[in-house]
Amino acid sequence: MTHGTTHTDAKAPGLPPEPEQGAAPEAGLLGRLINGSGFIFATGIVLAAAILLLEVFLRYLLNSPTIWAHEATVFLCGIAFVFGGLYCTSRNTHIRVVLIYDLLSPRLRRAADVLISLACAIASGFFAYASWHMVQRAVLAPSGGIRLETTGSAWSPPTPALIKVFILVVMIALVLQFLVLAVNHARRSVKD
Repeated sequence: MTHGTTHTDAKAPGLPPEPEQGAAPEAGLLGRLINGSGFIFATGIVLAAAILLLEVFLRYLLNSPTIWAHEATVFLCGIAFVFGGLYCTSRNTHIRVVLIYDLLSPRLRRAADVLISLACAIASGFFAYASWHMVQRAVLAPSGGIRLETTGSAWSPPTPALIKVFILVVMIALVLQFLVLAVNHARRSVKD
């Protein structure tokens, strides 16, 4: 079970609480913006499914496959999965082991939330730093000019470079989101 993912009031006695809708209150404005933009990436998954259906129709019924369908769907699904971690963080719905957490008093839970958020911000910062190195190799030519890494296929789109840039942006946003969570958890009042 994850903490912070349900309301304390159920609709009827004996029924489980309903899951929260939207960003966690502790996620602040950044969390609300991230949560609101999730629709874009969900639409990308639906678009990827439509592209695959079109490809099946074109390939097996008309014997006229495309050169772009596979790479387009991999890119759309890839950015959706990368964004998914940030989205779950803004909603406070990521998976966590709560064996010890559930035994803590509300005051110690708040302290744990702050420490966990800070540790996650630091870890995300390391990933952002590593992502920067990937972006440098994928976007910058040895001469210093901009040259986007491509797939090398017949279509050869610059999706490898674009997804690496997107990973960097998401990692930076993840650092900021975890810092917002740490500050707002620290501000939260608790009653023991």
